[in-house]
Amino acid sequence: MQQSDPAEVRSGLVALVAACTIWGFAPLFYRLLLHVPTMDVLSHRILWSFVFFAVVLWRRGRLPALGAAITDRTQVGWIAVAALFISCNWFFYIFAVQTGHVSQSSLGYYISPLVSVLFGWLIFRERLLALQWAAVGVAALAVALLTWGLGVAPWISLLLAVSFAVYGVVKKRLTVGPMVSVTAEVVMVLPVVLGWLVWRGGGEIADGWTFVLLLLSGPMTATPMILFSYAAQRVRLSTLGVVQYMNPTMQFLIAVLVFAEPFTFWHAVAFPMIWVALAVYSGVALARDRAERRASTAAGTVGTV
Repeated sequence: MQQSDPAEVRSGLVALVAACTIWGFAPLFYRLLLHVPTMDVLSHRILWSFVFFAVVLWRRGRLPALGAAITDRTQVGWIAVAALFISCNWFFYIFAVQTGHVSQSSLGYYISPLVSVLFGWLIFRERLLALQWAAVGVAALAVALLTWGLGVAPWISLLLAVSFAVYGVVKKRLTVGPMVSVTAEVVMVLPVVLGWLVWRGGGEIADGWTFVLLLLSGPMTATPMILFSYAAQRVRLSTLGVVQYMNPTMQFLIAVLVFAEPFTFWHAVAFPMIWVALAVYSGVALARDRAERRASTAAGTVGTV
């Protein structure tokens, strides 16, 4: 399959927008589970995600690949670390929604790509351009101003950003496919959440509607990840990165317009600074992508002469 195929690119873009839309509306869904403790919601989310992923892999004949992944000594350690960090990310996201801090979760997912840029420099020795350093610096200044102005650090935002960025770093170490790796990560934490649910007697399921919502948290988690994996194979990384900002933008709008969360002067200063940093970062990514395409086209032209 060629990435230049217009039909494939369009289908990938549709899948990407659909995934980001589901993620963006997720606070409305988890708000319906306000009466269920965060750990119970997380446990059901992991349990039903496993069921959903397992069915998908079974239908595709990929269950043997899952077995191979979780028994591969060179991969299982990295899978376990990835499972730890994505579970923490999911926990603090649900916690943010349930405690009325959706604006903090949106901030976390805004700054996560910039944290990833910093990790790329620290861990993989990726070279950063001056504008990328400027973007990271503006984001750090925004967080510092918000901390100073509010008198407390946006710790939920920082935990979400760092946990997801570390998760991305660990995923670079994995050689298994995205669908199999995510399922394997869920398998790693499944015994823990099953133990929790057994100890809790299934969790606080007050009625049938609550159970249905908890069950739906599986497809709510798995579907956008499947769509995102599909899109990642068909659209350029720069497009992938830019369109992903739909998610925190929708979360931000829901936090302010629907949940009426406080939006102070310091928020009004910090958020535009983050947006400027992301605009700079995205601009650099798009410019690099265009330059690489021109170089690839020129090389191809020379090769045919």
